[in-house]
Amino acid sequence: MTKVITYGTFDLLHYGHIQLLKRAKALGDYLIVGVTSDDYDKTRGKINNQQTLMERIAALKQADIADEIIVEEYEGQKIDDIKRYNVDIFTIGSDWEGKFDYLNEYCKVIYLPRTVGISSSDIRAEKHKLSIGIIGNPGGGPKFANEISYVNGAELKDCGEGFENVDAVYVATIPSNHYQDIKNALAKGKHVICESPIATKKSQCEELLRFAEENDLILADAIKTAYSTAFSRLVVLAKSGRIGDIISVDATCTSMQGKLDEKNVDLSGVFNTISSWGPIAMLPVFQLLGTDYRQKTIVTRFLDRDLLFDGFTKIDFIYDKAVASIKVAKAAKSEGELVITGTKGYIYVPAPWWKTDYFEVRFEDQTENKRFFYQLDGEGIRYEIVAFIKAIERNKNDLNISAQVSAAISGVIEDFYRGDYIEIQ
Repeated sequence: MTKVITYGTFDLLHYGHIQLLKRAKALGDYLIVGVTSDDYDKTRGKINNQQTLMERIAALKQADIADEIIVEEYEGQKIDDIKRYNVDIFTIGSDWEGKFDYLNEYCKVIYLPRTVGISSSDIRAEKHKLSIGIIGNPGGGPKFANEISYVNGAELKDCGEGFENVDAVYVATIPSNHYQDIKNALAKGKHVICESPIATKKSQCEELLRFAEENDLILADAIKTAYSTAFSRLVVLAKSGRIGDIISVDATCTSMQGKLDEKNVDLSGVFNTISSWGPIAMLPVFQLLGTDYRQKTIVTRFLDRDLLFDGFTKIDFIYDKAVASIKVAKAAKSEGELVITGTKGYIYVPAPWWKTDYFEVRFEDQTENKRFFYQLDGEGIRYEIVAFIKAIERNKNDLNISAQVSAAISGVIEDFYRGDYIEIQ
């Protein structure tokens, strides 16, 4: 029996896939098809698959060409699979010609011509062509613009005077303008993704989210950390009970920017600390412990009291069964780590935790410790854009940041601007 193996993502299974699989099957007696997992696809830069792994496998089963379907999950698995299944021929599309010649040591390698003019990328691009415009430019504006180019079907356009040129708007203006800018875009029927906070008042944030929902629009809170694979996995793991009951969350985000520690510096065009770092630091607190805290204390040190520009702010949250603390600063420096404390162990995320591709679960017995590594491209922004597009396609705001978390973040920002803090010199 001649065994043949091939691999692919097989997203949106189409005629070109079918023809390639039939030609692969004709090379031998038994065809094994390896389908790349979602996580492995991310490591290879494929971040906008339209179908889940199970949906892609189901489509292949329905095609009834493969004799056996396996999942490809890691670099180097092809060699392992060839040995494990006693494969005689490895085959793949000719667009990969030369890439897998190293497998000739283990079996025969054949590159098959692909069907001209058909690709999943083109189908995805046609299916969800979305034009996005940017208003404002501070913070993540330039990065967001760059990351759009990595997402099939998303294109950057000038908004036009009345947002007439775009389907969606990325709001990168100063936080005090977010409410009106988002409201204007939503009123024009545009989907919106906005740098956090959505608004500087909780009631305004809730109003905007409600308006978007009532008008079948998506309003997304743009905290890129929420879309990184590592952060998503650690949230699930922490909630699973692996480290026991969560009793403390401690998050630190600091950056020394320019000459902010010097006197007579013009701060009028610079985001203060609470607006820049606050939403990011609050994200794990609210996602892990919820938004129904019993008490909150804000302690801040100002660089400019008149501008409410805080150089350092610390916020302590007290819950019924847990506590949390965040430290954020633009004029002070500390280790930017995240620690989630449980009754059985703890999760440690090294600096900079908001860009993490790695975290550890640690226990008293160190032999039980485990490290987790995940690919992170574009600081999570491109994953955020993909999630935004998919939410629009599904007409369902099932993004990684809930309305409750967005509103809670805006509520804390509101308390700060209202003067609900203790000032230190």
